[in-house]
Amino acid sequence: MVTKNVMGNFADMAYKIADSCQYPYSYLSKEWNDIPAWQKATRAKIFELLAYNPPACVLNGRTLKSFEHDGLSVELVVFDQPYGPPTEGFFLKPLGAAGKLPGIIALHDHGGFKYYGKEKITAYPGEHELVKEFKNKYYGGVSWASELAKRGYAVFAPDLFLWGSRRMLAEEVPAEFTASLAGLEPGSVEYINAYNKWSGAHETLIAKSLFLAGTTWPGIMTYDSMRAVDYLVSRDEVDHERIGCGGLSGGGLGTVFLAGMDSRIRCTLNVCFMSTFAQTVRTNIQSHTWMLHLPHLANYLDMPDVISLNSGPLMVQYGIGDHVWAEGCQRSSDSKLKDIYQKMGAQDYYRSGYYPGGHQFDLAMQKDGFDWFEKWLKK
Repeated sequence: MVTKNVMGNFADMAYKIADSCQYPYSYLSKEWNDIPAWQKATRAKIFELLAYNPPACVLNGRTLKSFEHDGLSVELVVFDQPYGPPTEGFFLKPLGAAGKLPGIIALHDHGGFKYYGKEKITAYPGEHELVKEFKNKYYGGVSWASELAKRGYAVFAPDLFLWGSRRMLAEEVPAEFTASLAGLEPGSVEYINAYNKWSGAHETLIAKSLFLAGTTWPGIMTYDSMRAVDYLVSRDEVDHERIGCGGLSGGGLGTVFLAGMDSRIRCTLNVCFMSTFAQTVRTNIQSHTWMLHLPHLANYLDMPDVISLNSGPLMVQYGIGDHVWAEGCQRSSDSKLKDIYQKMGAQDYYRSGYYPGGHQFDLAMQKDGFDWFEKWLKK
């Protein structure tokens, strides 16, 4: 991958500032040796930076419809949010499952595809042709959340902020910003493709609005993800002591913050979303969404430091030739995570893998990831 010097004659400034970050809240800092004390102080700092403190809102989880599909019991469920539309998600478990099941929060990707969220990783009747194409490209043609449920898990795949049921409604945005959607039939291939392109271009205005309003996109994303855990543990079928999470790309980013900030997560699978900040600044930062950017986080923590807050079993899968991450991004984060887990005395809790094929979660990666969950959540 060729380094993209997007800062031009100010690139040296950006690189020097990035290299000067000391990450005082990293567990590698000499100040930290007590893991619980480190977690408490560091999570408090991150919550401060996330800057999303909505009013209390009753979850009010309810089932919209239930059906059986390919050996699974599936429920389309919904719960309320303090702002915006409620969250819909698929709750899946094997037909006839009895007793308490280990639970998984399955986070969908960004993928430049916001019209759908949960549908991109679950199987359901009447799947849209664009969703099928997307799964073929990034997931080996399968619905990984459904495949994982078949292995004996209660899996919850929610829509996240700005996707699917939580997507921005273009008809409520001033027409001057939505001209590219005019005259297209909602739900059609043409509309969905145009919507995905429009919503991607609209991200900068969303980020500007959130920052000036006093909050952050990662803050809302993390809140949504933790609220999904609230729903999962509200289910009688789920063993609260055996909860995992994972996701590809944007779902991997969601995993960084959810695993780091929510102690209920006991096992984590991060797929093709891990780097150090200094390396990210040096490479193709233009590939990354605004949902990555949490102002001033790098003054306290690096990306591997955030996910390491979980201190539990973590698998990170890297893509050889990944167009989103340069090799230096992946190697630097891998090295840092190994050092962190070694200092914790928990080397067996961290595993990394490098896979051909680029930015994806293919069948070989899924097998290794599922085996990782099996090892730590089915003991």
